[in-house]
Amino acid sequence: MYQGQQGQAPIFILKEGTQRTRGRTAQSNNIAAAKAVADAVRSTLGPKGMDKMLVDSIGDVVITNDGATILKEMDIEHPAAKMIIEVAKTQEQHCYDGTTSAVVLAGELLKRSEDLIEQNVHPTIICEGFRLAAEHAIQSLDQHGLATGHDDKMLLEVAKTSLTGKSAGAVKAFLADICVRAVNAVGRVEDDERLVDLDDIKVEKRQGGSIRDSTLVDGIILDKERVHAGMPRVVSDGRIALINSAIEVKKTEVDAKIQITDPNQLAAFLEEEQNYIRGLVETICSTGANVVVCQKGIDDLAQHYLAKAGVFAIRRAKKSDMEALAKATGGRVVTTIDDLSDADLGHAARVEERKIGESDMTFLTGCPEAKSVSVLLRGGTEHVVDEIRRAFDDAVGVVAVAWEDGAVLTGGGSVLASLSRELRTYAEGVGGREQMAIEAFASALEIVPRTLAENAGLDPVTTIIDLRKAHADGQVHAGINVYEGGVADMLAGHVLEPVRVVEQAIQSATETATMILRIDDVISSKGVIPSEGDGMDDFGM
Repeated sequence: MYQGQQGQAPIFILKEGTQRTRGRTAQSNNIAAAKAVADAVRSTLGPKGMDKMLVDSIGDVVITNDGATILKEMDIEHPAAKMIIEVAKTQEQHCYDGTTSAVVLAGELLKRSEDLIEQNVHPTIICEGFRLAAEHAIQSLDQHGLATGHDDKMLLEVAKTSLTGKSAGAVKAFLADICVRAVNAVGRVEDDERLVDLDDIKVEKRQGGSIRDSTLVDGIILDKERVHAGMPRVVSDGRIALINSAIEVKKTEVDAKIQITDPNQLAAFLEEEQNYIRGLVETICSTGANVVVCQKGIDDLAQHYLAKAGVFAIRRAKKSDMEALAKATGGRVVTTIDDLSDADLGHAARVEERKIGESDMTFLTGCPEAKSVSVLLRGGTEHVVDEIRRAFDDAVGVVAVAWEDGAVLTGGGSVLASLSRELRTYAEGVGGREQMAIEAFASALEIVPRTLAENAGLDPVTTIIDLRKAHADGQVHAGINVYEGGVADMLAGHVLEPVRVVEQAIQSATETATMILRIDDVISSKGVIPSEGDGMDDFGM
């Protein structure tokens, strides 16, 4: 509403039902919403973190302690809270792990900034201080980085650290070994740049058995079975034809009508169809192929002829599976069967159909120099397998990041505690009120070690004091020992994480916090902005 000159009627510029919150109230509401999201995932952080059970509107249950998954599954309305969820999404996409840390850090930055706003420090000054602090912290990370030298032992510890505190924690050494072997198999060096495409690691999950029944296959696992019972179940020295066209009689592109006037013509017509299909099968067999993977359909008659020839055939394979097979077996996908030659065939030492759980799957193993591998994850129930998959995705992701970057940091809150100490020293040399914001940023970084201590049932105040003293004494790798209490050397404890995880967490948390801080007017036509005391803690946001 705009109030005109004295005596004039007010002019309405916003449509009826629009809600508007301004000034300090808008900032307080946004910060409260962001803090509520951070508090929701805070208890999941670290080795002693707990899980959340999320039930959606149709009753599907997800049990997880993965920050990104929790926030994705929660039906959050508040626009500022959605911005915090973006932090988790970004962290998940770029680093695969550290989502909870990033969200908790963003929430703490906003909480500290609220105290500064109450001391009449302008939000733009706070934003500038946070920007300076983040830049200095990220520059300092290089000094803390430890070169992995792409050492498998170091990569194993990175994977184990990622798996610690999740459902897969009990078998973390077993799964970490699978992660490292998978990344080493698909990693490549191009122009002195190390690259890992995680799409080359195909993951299949099946309930039944235990987690230790999970396996890494130097080839491909297809969630498919052979198309005909008469085909061999196992083929040794598989020569694999990858075909992207249907093995059946072609239909004409235009409408056509065939008129048959006597039974002999019908018999001849049917015989010609049979001869055509037999010719396709003979063309395939003449190349020496004994395994056929077809992206489209295989006619019943073609199945019969392939079975008679002792060929193992699969139909309707996914495009992604065909691409993975080409990388794993060294074969080429052909679109026209007539163009198929022995040079197009892929090779696998063994192709077999196995019953996994309640369904059959095809394993193509023993692929020489496979550039695509598969992992089969097992677990007692569907919920267990789903959570193992999420944990495995995070672990294989951080191993890939560490393999690419060649640098890791010690975990357990050690690096953030060290950065906090450095930023306090840095703040003393920065004039003006920005100094207060940098000090607030330094204090906010300690939220991660503080939360680790709280979740482990330790006294957070005493633990943070002990941690600060250890870093003052020059113990740069000192972090929270969640198992025995107190402070311990994280390098000796093999608690490691990639540099990129911490760097991205600081960057995205800072950028989101500053963006929320700069908002002083929220105009909503949907009516989703809560007024104070609207029960934000209960996520009626």
